[in-house]
Amino acid sequence: MSSLRVSPLSVKTFALALVIGMIAAMGLAAPAAAQTDQCSPPGPESASALPTNLATAATGPEADRYTTPDVQPLDSVDVTALGLSQPGTLTVGTLSDAPPSICIDSAGQFTGFDNELLRAVADKLGLQINFVGTEFSGLLAQVAARRFDVGSSSITTTDARRRTVGFTNGYDFGYFSLVVPTGSPITGFDKLAEGQRIGVVQGTVQEAYVIDTLKLEPVKYPDYNTVYASLKSGQLDAWVAPSQQAQGTVQPGDPAQIIENTFSLDNFVAWAVALDNQPLIDALNSGLDAIIADGTWARLYSDWVPRALPPGWKPGSKAAPDPQLPDFTALAERNKESAAPAGPAEPKSTLSQLRAAFLDWDLYKRAIPDLFTTGLPNTLILTVSASIIGLVLGMALAVAGISRSRWLRWPARVYTDIFRGLPEVVIILLIGLGIGPVVGHLTGNNPYPLGIAALGLMAAAYIGEIFRSGIQSVDPGQLEASRALGFSYSTSMRLVVIPQGVRRVLPALMNQFISLLKASSLVYFLGLIANQRELFQVGRDLNAQTGNLSPLVAAGLFYLALTIPLTHLVNFIDARLRRGRRPDEEDPLVLSTSQEMN
Repeated sequence: MSSLRVSPLSVKTFALALVIGMIAAMGLAAPAAAQTDQCSPPGPESASALPTNLATAATGPEADRYTTPDVQPLDSVDVTALGLSQPGTLTVGTLSDAPPSICIDSAGQFTGFDNELLRAVADKLGLQINFVGTEFSGLLAQVAARRFDVGSSSITTTDARRRTVGFTNGYDFGYFSLVVPTGSPITGFDKLAEGQRIGVVQGTVQEAYVIDTLKLEPVKYPDYNTVYASLKSGQLDAWVAPSQQAQGTVQPGDPAQIIENTFSLDNFVAWAVALDNQPLIDALNSGLDAIIADGTWARLYSDWVPRALPPGWKPGSKAAPDPQLPDFTALAERNKESAAPAGPAEPKSTLSQLRAAFLDWDLYKRAIPDLFTTGLPNTLILTVSASIIGLVLGMALAVAGISRSRWLRWPARVYTDIFRGLPEVVIILLIGLGIGPVVGHLTGNNPYPLGIAALGLMAAAYIGEIFRSGIQSVDPGQLEASRALGFSYSTSMRLVVIPQGVRRVLPALMNQFISLLKASSLVYFLGLIANQRELFQVGRDLNAQTGNLSPLVAAGLFYLALTIPLTHLVNFIDARLRRGRRPDEEDPLVLSTSQEMN
């Protein structure tokens, strides 16, 4: 009885054809609805009134102990004494995925209310400004270590955070918004209870609010985009979010709604600075008061986050003038009356929802140029450079690991256990935050050398074990035979044993290279400027601008375009090495013998 056999090559070829067919189908499909650029100033048309529950939520806060009574005159600030990492340039750690406060726009520039405000302050001080993207979970530690001069990320000041970094006067305040799926029985913060999945971004003041004030255990996410996607997909019951992010993220027609707001009782929103850099804090305070006085703060606030101020709060020092703002409550009512009444949204089929989320061809066309010109070269630089380090150091670890000398064997074992046991992101942060300040003058605070070093050191631990297993799989008789022929031990290993061992582990080495390719995205934790972003981060930033997952799918296709050919290439090389020659290729010994006989 015969059976049908399907070769692995045919399965992989079919999978690749399926991916290509899916891309072609997207090209033929009707374009999805145009996406709103969330990283652009919404303007007064999006004005919102004071939340009805805000007054009661804000009663009884502690007296403001931190806002300065006044500031030093702007013309007395000595910009040469601000302790900047680069003289004359303010290096700012920020995020790229939290519009409208902090984000990267369609032109690839860091912007948002927080960053445009800081840019105006830098202009007042006569400083250049350089924005560097990072993750919020590592931002304050990087500011404390002086990797960044300033942290700009809608940071709500708390006593706990003041033990790590210093803060300027407040330039914004903190609403908390409660976002729930449409039709949810949760109608307010008081309805949150144990057993519900409440999403927060890790390390934010919203996390502390849910844990310390509501006494609940939240579900923690690395960024706002991911937590909102989980809410829309039904994996969360609620999201406690900063008001700005909630207003900018929840779009009309989304299966989610903002149902309640509360005021942050943990003081104001400010820029973070190293604790011991009081001159820079004072200078930023002077610049903030200056842009409040000339109307810049009010203009940017009205453009980016037009919402009514809470009672008794104003930006800047206590001596700063009150900002002259439009009547946002009246504007919100007028915009509401002039807006066309929205009818009930028609339910979408599952296929339509998937297509809207993943197959927006217009976003593919927007993403592919940046992925090709920015993401792809940076990903290859990180991966290839780290692979070279991993191969060289890995071979040294493999040889040391099989050495008869314990002084070589034990250090190799300890190194391998540590670097294989720690999570990749922990190693990257430890190297970046621990070694970064020491060698910052050598690297120019460029995160690539440290990122490449961290990736290479991690890869070496795995590659060393791969090499060791390959070398030890070679029959001991090979070494004995070469020694009998007069080769030394080192020469026998170099010319006979190691080449055979490497050939046997080529597929495993390629798998490690593919893992390293994907792990290169973690270098973003060290902070990258816009043109240093790799594939995943380029897709993620466009995802944050639009709220659509299509850019991430486009980034995934680039990864597939890299990994699938590499997998087939190594399989081909491995097969050739195992066979020695093609089936139709003549044996050179037989061929030469037949020629001599002729």
